[in-house]
Amino acid sequence: MDILTVLPSSFGYVIFIYLYSWTMLGYLGVKVSAARKKYDVQYPTMYSDKEQVFNCIQRAHQNTLEVYPQWLVFQTIAALVYPLTASVLGAIWVTSRFSYAWGYYTGDPAKRKNGAYGYIGYFGVIILSISVALQLIGVF
Repeated sequence: MDILTVLPSSFGYVIFIYLYSWTMLGYLGVKVSAARKKYDVQYPTMYSDKEQVFNCIQRAHQNTLEVYPQWLVFQTIAALVYPLTASVLGAIWVTSRFSYAWGYYTGDPAKRKNGAYGYIGYFGVIILSISVALQLIGVF
């Protein structure tokens, strides 16, 4: 069975969202590496006792990594049935992680809430995944 005949044709948009998320993770990782040099925080030290801004940059990346696996699972489940909607929701979530990080990078943790709109994308794919599950078990 050819994967191109199994997946919906618009699943290509979902793949672009995965690539966008990969770019976002790379960007956040590069920012942490640059901050390590700037604030002289050596590996394997995760956080600085002296540099609050470094800790904010590190947390922006770490928090994204903490939620990323769950987002990938729900994004994929939702996209198998609702590829265009999942792509839009995925773009919202990934873009929000930039806003979240840029707010955090100011050194004021409260500004990370600039990315709160990402919950639209995150909870959106969770709701679509629940819909897919209910359809599969024949509830509707």
